[in-house]
Amino acid sequence: MNTPLPLLDPTPTGAADTLPLAEPVPRAGELERLGKRLRHQVGQAIADFGMIEDGDRVMVCLSGGKDSYTMLDVLLQLQKKAPVSFSITAVNLDQKQPDFPAHVLPGYLESIGVDYRILEQDTYSVVTRVVPEGKTMCSLCSRLRRGALYTFAAEHGFTKIALGHHRDDLVATFFLNLFFHAKVSGMPPKLLSDDGRHVVIRPLAYVAEADIGRYARLKDFPIIPCNLCGSQENLQRKQVQRMMADWERETPGRIETIARALGDIRPSQLSDPKLFDFLGLAPRPATAD
Repeated sequence: MNTPLPLLDPTPTGAADTLPLAEPVPRAGELERLGKRLRHQVGQAIADFGMIEDGDRVMVCLSGGKDSYTMLDVLLQLQKKAPVSFSITAVNLDQKQPDFPAHVLPGYLESIGVDYRILEQDTYSVVTRVVPEGKTMCSLCSRLRRGALYTFAAEHGFTKIALGHHRDDLVATFFLNLFFHAKVSGMPPKLLSDDGRHVVIRPLAYVAEADIGRYARLKDFPIIPCNLCGSQENLQRKQVQRMMADWERETPGRIETIARALGDIRPSQLSDPKLFDFLGLAPRPATAD
């Protein structure tokens, strides 16, 4: 029987060694403390949702953004201390965006000695041809990207597909579905794909985006910006993100509270008769003392 990877909180060793010798001590100390927190949170998510099991072949989807770099970095650290054996392969989909620096990811991945694959598929031309100017490109782009990655995972026998969505993404998706689709649903830390062939995991489910941003800066990851849709200010997700940022400024800790609430659902306190038997609800008969 496969054993889920339990909570991992390895003692940080050699964290400062990854920094230039001239780096000031406070920066090294911050990286060590932040790295320890991220390892703890990722390890906790892996344990809570049984994300990684003995013998798993994990395909880590690497976009070149801060989130996926951080996910790969932390998973590689946990892999060294894990009580179970699993492999990691970083996979990037080159979508043929104009001026995409195709050399950056191979150079970085080779420098850290991780197994990797670069897929090439011109989804950029498809999206820009099909989607009218000014309309949101994310839906089609995501669908095409997901199809390419799922196909590659199936062809090469990967047992888990790791995506870099973090705590704030999970909260934002909840509000997107609530405000724009009239449903209470979100982005689960672990899910089965619609065709039942792939298990998708989100190891950063407990990690705040702000912490990821700080970690990426301290580690000096070679960030590659998304030029396809990054400038679309009319996206519904960006509206929700601005709302969340305002909330966090006004009441620090509110996003963390909402994130915890997503893991504490009370069906009897909502209004879905498919989840709770309201028709059968009746007072209990009095009992004799």
